[in-house]
Amino acid sequence: MSRPRVVVLRGHQANPWELRPWTLLSERFDVVVPQPLRGDGFDASALPLERTPVRTVRDLLPKGRAGDLLTRLPGDRYLGLADALRGADIVHGQELGYWYTAQAARLRERLGFRLVTNVWETLPFADAYRNVRTRPYRRAVLQHTDLFLPATERARDALLVEGVAADRMEICAPGIDTTRFRPAGPTRTDVPEILSAGRLVWEKGHQDLFRAVALLLRRGAPVVPRVVVVGTGPDEDRLRRYAGDLGIADRVTFRSFVPYDEMPAVYSAASALWLGSMPIWSWEEQFGMVLAEAHAAGLPIVTTTSGAIPEVAGPHATYVAPGDWVGLATALVAGVLAGGASEPHRVRDQERVRLYAVEAAAERLAGAYDRVLAVGRP
Repeated sequence: MSRPRVVVLRGHQANPWELRPWTLLSERFDVVVPQPLRGDGFDASALPLERTPVRTVRDLLPKGRAGDLLTRLPGDRYLGLADALRGADIVHGQELGYWYTAQAARLRERLGFRLVTNVWETLPFADAYRNVRTRPYRRAVLQHTDLFLPATERARDALLVEGVAADRMEICAPGIDTTRFRPAGPTRTDVPEILSAGRLVWEKGHQDLFRAVALLLRRGAPVVPRVVVVGTGPDEDRLRRYAGDLGIADRVTFRSFVPYDEMPAVYSAASALWLGSMPIWSWEEQFGMVLAEAHAAGLPIVTTTSGAIPEVAGPHATYVAPGDWVGLATALVAGVLAGGASEPHRVRDQERVRLYAVEAAAERLAGAYDRVLAVGRP
């Protein structure tokens, strides 16, 4: 008997950290990931997943910002997607407002597959707070999705407000490889290092960690940490200048690109993780994969209360209000820096390590697929 065929649609956003759970499903499902010619800088080629090339509008346009702007005129879409989806038992998209999920939704009845949709979004925009292009995307996805898989309780609540019935969804958190992200052996550092990993944009709050470190330096604190920033984004030059303006450039190391396979070593070298997410009108923290990785690495977490962070980080994290850089300085002194330059105190939150393990995530996916396959074709 042939395995059910699952086509995972991620447009140009396929990445190694989200796709990893599907690698554990090969004995139960035939998993395929359509691969545009051009991605968003993520390299998932090392994962043992079947890929099939499917062109998109963006693939036909010039590279760089000019091509990105031109893509906005017609809107991106797969070219010949029906051929790639023919014979699929399940198509797995994500979000209410993404073009590729809406494209699959419009093909669902004609091709007879079940549509499963991941949702990370924690803000119910409805139509009023969406742009003109994505409003029809939302309507198509809401109408044709067989099962929604919100990543968190907060995302589930957002879907309830969007009008999705509770029996059309089940929570399906992502997973990480907890054999790779794990507590390091005993290490000592001359100065504690705070890891701030994430896209280099205002709402990720890297600048608040800089402010807290500068304040500790001005106050003459006995221990002032170093900062390691991992990520890329439009604010990189500004953040580099800001570290200089604050007089802490010698305490801040920027690592613009770290291959995902090397990230466990980055966690091992750190004394704590800072995730400083701040809500803006169009976004709040939807999950924070770095939180799951820090749990697995046994790394102390200092973070904010933006979006789904408290749900993911749990009761053992240290919290400050979004944007409260003075409170962050106080929290660092009371917690991470209290031991001076001693080794990080690495204790795994075992409950969350099990919850966010890649094996648990794969089982959640398999259960969702079994559920929709048990229902007749649309």
